[in-house]
Amino acid sequence: MTAETAPLRPDAGVAGRFLELARAATGHAPAVRLRAWDGSEAGPHGAPVVVLPDRGLLRRLLWQPNGLGLARCYVVGEIDVDGDLGEALRRVRAEVAAIRRAPWRVRAGLAVRAAALGLRLGMLGRPPARPQTEATLTGSRHSRRRDRAAVAFHYDLSNEFYRLILDPSMAYSCAYWPEDATANLAAAQHAKLDLICTKLRLRPGDRLLDIGCGWGSLACHAARRYGTRVTAVTVSRQQHAFVAARIAAEGLDELVDLRLQDYRDPVGGGYDAVAAVEMGEHVGAAEYPAFAARLRDLLRPGGRVLVQQMSRGAHRPGGGAFIEAYIAPDMHMRPLGATVSLLEEAGLEVRGVEAMRKHYGRTIRHWLARLEAQWPAAVDLVGLERARIWRLYLAGGAQVFEDGRMGVDQILAVRAEAGVP
Repeated sequence: MTAETAPLRPDAGVAGRFLELARAATGHAPAVRLRAWDGSEAGPHGAPVVVLPDRGLLRRLLWQPNGLGLARCYVVGEIDVDGDLGEALRRVRAEVAAIRRAPWRVRAGLAVRAAALGLRLGMLGRPPARPQTEATLTGSRHSRRRDRAAVAFHYDLSNEFYRLILDPSMAYSCAYWPEDATANLAAAQHAKLDLICTKLRLRPGDRLLDIGCGWGSLACHAARRYGTRVTAVTVSRQQHAFVAARIAAEGLDELVDLRLQDYRDPVGGGYDAVAAVEMGEHVGAAEYPAFAARLRDLLRPGGRVLVQQMSRGAHRPGGGAFIEAYIAPDMHMRPLGATVSLLEEAGLEVRGVEAMRKHYGRTIRHWLARLEAQWPAAVDLVGLERARIWRLYLAGGAQVFEDGRMGVDQILAVRAEAGVP
């Protein structure tokens, strides 16, 4: 028996007691090290250290004993990590999965022991307030007013904050990494923009509608590099202001028509191409059939549409509780096949699907590295709580794509009609 596998001493303090409970459920030594508010520390040396600086987390987890409760603890600093946050998340997730696989009698006994320990440590009390950074949207889901509020919550955070984490093109979507291992984030985003324009077969004078144009990366790239006439649509006021200044600075006024409006508002028709890059996730489940039909109706016969969109498994269609509460409220994702079917049912002929999941983990890790390298500036721009939210979001997001729990795909479709190639 080694020091790492031996039972923890009865006097190991709060840290030792918590890890002993986990060991009792999983049957193996803890995968993380724990440091608690009483100064105790237990667990394998060299592992990421999960820090519990305040017993307040016990009361929060009493009222919210799930992933959202843990996220709230991290957001307000009741849980921290000394070491690699991503690796800590991976190990904690594995521990939780092992506990869930334990026989129900073991889990029931563990719950009783955990409750008894929590009571001794002072977990009882009124439910703690939710963090002020949590979204509190009102009104009918996917009404225009609520959609504007949801977009503002995420995209109007701060143009300067997004400038910290994104590449100079300000592309806030999955990049496309070439085989060249030396490629940087800017090159990968440039490759993604070129890939979209190539699939849409853009030529000088073509008309492109960019729905949910973000900070203008695709609109300006298509106009500048391909001579395309672009109508760019966003409901984010901060994005609109940024793109307007960008269009003027790049001298693209005659090629890019920027509009602050909902995608459901009139925007003309007969477009040669339409792009919706990671915008469809904000449309909603009930609203997506009408969205797909609108994509078709906006195109001329033979026109092309490219949808770059994230997907999840059949039984996890949303963005998850943490994403809903802190990142992108009202997000909805579905399996890739369901999205393809909806596009086909709307009268679009799907010509190709390219999986980009492996590219997204790498993209997000670059964003996370930029955030960490400029941490003080990020905190100054959005506050400590929101900076911690984004650290957790990016660290967890990279793993979600790397582990295959989420995907992202480019779907190319055509408004095909008789006599039109």
